[in-house]
Amino acid sequence: MKTRSRIGTALAAATLIALTGCGANAGAKTASADDFPKKGKSIDLVVAFSSGGAVDTAARLMQPILEKELGTNVEVINKPGAGGQIGYTQLTSAKPDGYTIGATGSPSVVVSPLDPARGAKYTRDTFQPLGRQVIDPTVIAVQPDSPYKTLKDLLDAAKANPKSMTASTTGLQTGEHFALAQIQEGTGAEFAPVHFSEGASQATTAFLGKHVDILVANVSDVTDLTKQGKARVLGVMTSERAPSLPEVPTFKESGYDLEAGTARGYSAPAGLPEAVTKKLEAAIQKAIEDPTVKEKMSALGLQTSYLSGDDYKQFWAGQEEDFKKVLPLVQKKD
Repeated sequence: MKTRSRIGTALAAATLIALTGCGANAGAKTASADDFPKKGKSIDLVVAFSSGGAVDTAARLMQPILEKELGTNVEVINKPGAGGQIGYTQLTSAKPDGYTIGATGSPSVVVSPLDPARGAKYTRDTFQPLGRQVIDPTVIAVQPDSPYKTLKDLLDAAKANPKSMTASTTGLQTGEHFALAQIQEGTGAEFAPVHFSEGASQATTAFLGKHVDILVANVSDVTDLTKQGKARVLGVMTSERAPSLPEVPTFKESGYDLEAGTARGYSAPAGLPEAVTKKLEAAIQKAIEDPTVKEKMSALGLQTSYLSGDDYKQFWAGQEEDFKKVLPLVQKKD
């Protein structure tokens, strides 16, 4: 197959190419960071998905390092629902004073403002990116006793009998939903999406309970499931095999030139004072690149791919342009 996802290309390129920084935001407020954060005042880290998933796990690994660097408590606040939209709304509605930051993941945070039907109250410009942490490739998994032993077996069956098998996503227009659309466009295999808007843990629970046939997830979501023999991963949607799943072939190795994944990082409401921005960015970089955090992330199948706040902002803008071109694929009625 010669079809290649623009999204996948952008994600792969981002792991290899250092983007040029765009400098501090024009007109940013000037303020001293000496009194930030104020003694006894905690910082909320909003996670737009439920506890137990990859986004929540990464935030909680970062939490103690952030507390050490910032000298105050950092509280992880889970606000799941609407494919991340509830949490992102809370984040961007907060006062831009540095006391509310949040985990941001694409495609969900990028795409929801692009579709008028979603009614998002935020845009890319209402976020202030502080740093990217990881790119987490998409995978396709089946039950351990599934009759489908290879990716080709599964996709051939889904092509022969469209929508005969259900497949999980973490919500409308999320990474998994886009991946299913890419698979349909590139191979003709069509699954019936089932959207679990509270995140990966909800989708995984449904899969383990055999309420959906196919688990569409990220590498980090299935690493432990594979070790425990609870899922059989048939393919990884990236150009190289995932270090935590070395025996699983890529889509390309199976004859399908398709790539997809989720980029995750941290942001604040737009309009932070410049000095506060720099202090938060430094703490986030320190936490992301902490050897212990990286080691634990790697064990979970999460490969660190740090970008500074300015570079993450440029990466985000590039993704927005790419997703605009394929948005119609996930706006069709399932």
